[in-house]
Amino acid sequence: MNIRYEIWSIKEGVRQLLTDIVMCSHFHWIRILFMRIYSGHFGSSSSVLRHVELWNPKNIFIGNHVIINQRVFLDGRGSTLTIGDNVDIAAEAMIWTLEHDVSSISHQTTSAPVVIEDHVWVGCRAQILPGVKIGRGAVIAAGAIVTKDIPANEIWGGVPAKRIGLRNNPLTYELNYRPWLR
Repeated sequence: MNIRYEIWSIKEGVRQLLTDIVMCSHFHWIRILFMRIYSGHFGSSSSVLRHVELWNPKNIFIGNHVIINQRVFLDGRGSTLTIGDNVDIAAEAMIWTLEHDVSSISHQTTSAPVVIEDHVWVGCRAQILPGVKIGRGAVIAAGAIVTKDIPANEIWGGVPAKRIGLRNNPLTYELNYRPWLR
C-alpha cells in the first residue's frame, strides 16, 4: 500500500474521531466552536445539537439562524453542502453529496453539490441526495427522499418525494434556538 495513502488515512481517521467526540459533547458552545473552526462557514446564532455526524466539514457552509437537530448526517465528501439562513433540519435527516453510480461496472462514486436556500424546513428522517437544490421556503416532509430540485415554497413528501402542497406565508421568522446542554 502507498505510504502517502496510509498517512492520509490516519490523519482522516484522527480528524473523524475528533469530530465524533466533539459532536457528542453535552456543551453546546464546544460544538459551536468546533463548527466555526472546522466547517467552511458557520453562521451567527446557528445551533448544532448532539450526535450530528459530519463528513468533511470544510465543505459544509451553514448560514445564520440555522438549527441542526440531533443525529443529523451532513456529507461534505463529494462536493459542497450549502445551507442558507433560517433553515430547520429535524432529527435524523441525512444530506448527501456523494453516492455510488448504479450504472458503473466498477462501483464508482459520483458527487454533486447540494444547496438548501433560506427558510427551508427539512423534516425528521428525510434524505436529500447529491445534486439537489431546495428552493427558498420549501418544506421536506418527514421520511421523504429527495432526488430532484424542489421549487420555492412547495411542500414535498414521499419516496421518491413529490409535490404535496404549497407553503403560503411571508417567511419573515428568524430561528433562534441555542440550548446550553442539548
